[in-house]
Amino acid sequence: MRQIVLDTETTGLEVRQGHRLVEIACVEMIERRLTGRYYQTYLNPDRAIDEGARMVTGIEDAFLLDKPRFEDVAEEFLAFIDGAELVIHNASFDIGFLDAELARLGPHAGQIGDRCSVLDTLKLARERFPGQRNSLDALCKRLGVDNSRRDLHGGLIDAQLLADVYLAMTSGQVAFDLGFEDDIDTRSTTVAAPLVLQARPRVLRASAEEVVLHQARLDALDKSAADGSLWRKLASQEIELA
Repeated sequence: MRQIVLDTETTGLEVRQGHRLVEIACVEMIERRLTGRYYQTYLNPDRAIDEGARMVTGIEDAFLLDKPRFEDVAEEFLAFIDGAELVIHNASFDIGFLDAELARLGPHAGQIGDRCSVLDTLKLARERFPGQRNSLDALCKRLGVDNSRRDLHGGLIDAQLLADVYLAMTSGQVAFDLGFEDDIDTRSTTVAAPLVLQARPRVLRASAEEVVLHQARLDALDKSAADGSLWRKLASQEIELA
């Protein structure tokens, strides 16, 4: 399955007031693995950025003057996302701005929904964590995703962070952590058919670099969870039982 994690930055919050896109950023995942392919561009919106948006993004009007307009990059952008499932936090906001830009190109351009399905991670987070803050920063903290580089909002950084958040939120580890809650919806669980092995599988052991990265992830989980990470608890129990 091909998924595109997408984020945009805009001149303001209200597309109905004529606000425009100033950045589009996407990262590609195939079968839940980041491929390293991405698409990112700044855009000349032909209007000033609201002060509030400028303070959040750090993008200045002068910086955008020599950047392409949406019409200049539309074909390339649409080719990158075509046929994928878009993973977006608060999808109605980004899709609203993208559809408004497409509408300016004429009826032949269609809408994002004509090309892609959309998964809204904000909706998903509200279902998983009802009554809690579910901003991207809050989810990073809750799920142990390092967002220390996010001093300002930036499309590509936010798309990369959202990819990590989405994978953590839908991974077996998170589902196991929440397994003792009674209201978990398991209807989306997929059970694969048994795999018949024709030969003994090769055992691939973690490299030294992978071990370091794994320990760093566990350290982050320890900081975000009051009782520490479940992985290390289970590991310590196995040692005691050995």
